[in-house]
Amino acid sequence: MKQILLSLILFISVPFYAQNSKTMNTLDNKPISGFELDRYLGTWYEIARFPHAFEKNLEGVTATYSMKENGMVKVENAGYKNSLDGTFKTATGKAKFGSDPSIGHLKVSFFLFFYGDYFIMDMDKENYQWALVGGSTPDYLWILSRTPQIDEEFYQELLERLRKRGYDLTKLHKVQQPAK
Repeated sequence: MKQILLSLILFISVPFYAQNSKTMNTLDNKPISGFELDRYLGTWYEIARFPHAFEKNLEGVTATYSMKENGMVKVENAGYKNSLDGTFKTATGKAKFGSDPSIGHLKVSFFLFFYGDYFIMDMDKENYQWALVGGSTPDYLWILSRTPQIDEEFYQELLERLRKRGYDLTKLHKVQQPAK
């Protein structure tokens, strides 16, 4: 019975691992160089994201980054439950550099000392007006902007950049944002 169970587990998990491995090998989530944290600070609007439990049903989502006295970055994520008229929710975390400060790689934590990778993979380096952010796996993706709305043609251009990086955009959720 143990051999059958072990065989079944291997039968199910090997194809999953192989597919995940294939996706990981073709994914280009490398963070940018020439990153300037002081220019990245401030409020970003979430234009689109991959769904996750920690942002479930949130709309009008923003992420605000500011410096803490200890040299770390304060991260405050906020949004409205189910619609822009829903209950306002916030979560406060912290971030630090994952490596060289000129590389767009932060480590972000919203719970104790558990950190996740935050890779700024592409962005408007001239004006810091938009950013494409991923994680260490293909399951994390955000399109961020300094404004709550972006032009549809430009949005499609950003999607094409993400496709070229190997992201499966079928699960991308476009976030409702207030008109401004």
